[in-house]
Amino acid sequence: MSDPKYGEPIEEHPPVETTSVDEAVASAHAGLADAEAASREAAVDAPSTADAEAADAVHTSAPAASEQAQQSVVAEPARAESTPATHTEPVYGSSFADDPVDETYVPGAYSSSAETVVVAEPVVPVVPAAAPAPQPIFVQAPEPPRLRGNRGAAGAIGLLATLAFGILYLGAALGLQAIRGEVTGANVGTAALAAVQSWWLWVPVVVFFIGFWLLGAIINRGRWGHWVILGLLVGVVAYAGHLLGQLFQAPFWTLTARQGADLVQGQLLAPLAIVAFVLGRELTIWFGAWVAARGKRVTELNDEAQREYERTLEAGPRLHQS
Repeated sequence: MSDPKYGEPIEEHPPVETTSVDEAVASAHAGLADAEAASREAAVDAPSTADAEAADAVHTSAPAASEQAQQSVVAEPARAESTPATHTEPVYGSSFADDPVDETYVPGAYSSSAETVVVAEPVVPVVPAAAPAPQPIFVQAPEPPRLRGNRGAAGAIGLLATLAFGILYLGAALGLQAIRGEVTGANVGTAALAAVQSWWLWVPVVVFFIGFWLLGAIINRGRWGHWVILGLLVGVVAYAGHLLGQLFQAPFWTLTARQGADLVQGQLLAPLAIVAFVLGRELTIWFGAWVAARGKRVTELNDEAQREYERTLEAGPRLHQS
């Protein structure tokens, strides 16, 4: 189509239906309201940063949509004159009132600038394993050896010596009575049984055992020479036991002081008193040799234990970990 020349008639075109500016602005505001409502519904799922960006995009697109609507209304007659009308598909964002509205559109859903929020897993602090507590170390100090004694052995051997003393003392008494004619072969058993039940036999026997054991407790691990020399004391004790046995046999609680003194004086040099002294001394010497031999062995054991103790001290302390 060419421009009309001067003086030529102008062809009138039928009026083209156009959308007024107010209707376009109202349609734009309605689209904005729908977009804001959809953004509020999707605010639960979308990150906070994406909502902020979508709101900024909506507010900035509102003036642009209004300007675009006004420009399209002004430019519509010109385009109608210059180009034939063609059927086009409605485009999202158009200012025409009859354009369909995409109700499922979510602002920012198709934006490439949306940030992805990654939820980090909670960091569990690594607690270092506790180091094992150091175990205490004990230093065992060696204990000095306990010295062994010989007093118990002296008492046990003293029992055997006492048994020998009682048998020999009874035999000597029966022999003296046989010399005097008081005991014969016919009544020797009766006389022996009567002696076993009398005080004059048991008192010297008990006194001898006490003397022997006390001497053994004093000598302990001593040499045999101590028994030989100190055996005289046990002989004296056995002699005193004989005199005490005669007093118990009387008995002394029925005697007066004078009668008791006469009885003791008559037994001072009695043959059985001398036998008690001799038996007490000799048995102490020979059974004391047995006690001394064991005491020597105990002494050697004590010396060996002492040497071992000294070697342990020289070797130093030993560490024992519990």
